[in-house]
Amino acid sequence: MSGRGTGASYTAASMSSAVVPPSSSPSTSPSSLSFLGQIRQLMETLPPSERRLGEFILDFPGDMASYNASELAELVGVSNATVTRFTRRLGYASYEEARRHAREERSRGSPLFVARPEAGGDAGAGGFVAEHIQQACENMAATFAQIDEAMIDDIASAICGARSVMFLGYRNNRNFAAYLRWQLAQLLPGTQVIPGAGETLAEYAVDMGEKTVLVVFALRRSLPITARFAASAARAGAQVVYVTDQLSGTANVPARWVLRCHSAAPGPLDNHVAVIMLCDLIATRVMRRAGAAGRRRLTTVEAEHDVLSELKR
Repeated sequence: MSGRGTGASYTAASMSSAVVPPSSSPSTSPSSLSFLGQIRQLMETLPPSERRLGEFILDFPGDMASYNASELAELVGVSNATVTRFTRRLGYASYEEARRHAREERSRGSPLFVARPEAGGDAGAGGFVAEHIQQACENMAATFAQIDEAMIDDIASAICGARSVMFLGYRNNRNFAAYLRWQLAQLLPGTQVIPGAGETLAEYAVDMGEKTVLVVFALRRSLPITARFAASAARAGAQVVYVTDQLSGTANVPARWVLRCHSAAPGPLDNHVAVIMLCDLIATRVMRRAGAAGRRRLTTVEAEHDVLSELKR
């Protein structure tokens, strides 16, 4: 789109010439609702051309974050004046203000902002499987270019020396926390994913201290409480391992280790191969450092599998 001759930015002068009639819906500050929430609220009141624009943006909001007004108008098949009226009706002073809001929401990681109108087409000569494999390899290379073996060994040593190891993650991050904990529970006592059902983090805050390791997964779209609890645990003396991604900030969390996993993907859903690789490396190094005690625990676990006939068909 950037190569089109009509790609000039829509000027403030041309936008000021458009007059939007008062909306019948209650006025809403652009900051009080999400960008897409504002559009959904007004959809039923929009005239046909603006409704077509609104439907397109709801399906592919990333285009508004990426394109200027003229490019978006051409993509949807409406006039520049329609784009101007639409953004004014949403309560923005200009298209650029609306686009900044859309960009802010894109940075929070919604897959809608990554989806493209042409999604579902061929991925090229190599095919979509090859495309995803290539991206996964690039993610792992970029991730472990910043995480060296000494750091992983330091984390493994801290975990083996801890009285308790807690794992925290919300939404999709909960899966990573549970996966790493499951690996380590076979080797070490005192491991737990927090909070449990019906529990709050405050009930675990009192247990944080120098003998605790807190492993936090906070890849994008994590809840703000994750960073707050991690900071609280660090202040209480816990050793915090903070796993995030290349796009998310650490919210000034005073973690001892911050590990950023690259999660770029060809499509709208993040590729988490590097995160799983990191979990496997940490578990492998913990197993090595757990020594005879870890092997005895693993042997006992396997013996109990036999006693309980849990894994027999």
